[in-house]
Amino acid sequence: MPKLGMEPVRRDALVKATIAEIGQAGSLDVTVSQIARRAGMSSALAHHYFGGKAQIFLAAMRHILTEYGAEVRRELAGTPAGERAEAIVRASFAPASFAPESIGAWMTFYVLAQTEPQALRLWRIYQRRLRSNLVHALRPLCPAPEAAADTLAALIDGLYIRAALNDPEAPGAACDHALRVLAMLKDQPA
Repeated sequence: MPKLGMEPVRRDALVKATIAEIGQAGSLDVTVSQIARRAGMSSALAHHYFGGKAQIFLAAMRHILTEYGAEVRRELAGTPAGERAEAIVRASFAPASFAPESIGAWMTFYVLAQTEPQALRLWRIYQRRLRSNLVHALRPLCPAPEAAADTLAALIDGLYIRAALNDPEAPGAACDHALRVLAMLKDQPA
């Protein structure tokens, strides 16, 4: 078995340190030096691996989106076809998404996507995958699955932001709200 080099280990440490620093600061107002210090390395090494703060942050967002995708796949595993949309909603409000560092990263991700083309590209990929999964899940259940998926995706993002800015009980209430709207969308006449 090949030996794992230090680069992947250090990159992973920098990504996790970035998420932690942004979560603590609540914004992108962190330096590469702070990130590197948290990861236990020099800022020169962080620049060597990523080139700059924007690239480190994009790697951190890819990591968070990968974790979100894994959560969706876990929820979908073994779920009957008629309950797949509910599973996607539950995954969107999973407890891991409401850890302070995840909230900080998601919030800054939305802001960064307004000015950084690569962040906007990641956000669009996330949106397309969410919509595609919802359309697929809703196709056998409602007369207009595309419109229902658009409504539900917007609701998920909006409720996430509201829940993230409120108290610790808010994620459960947000998920319940989204599930109620999903039930209404499925009950619409053809």
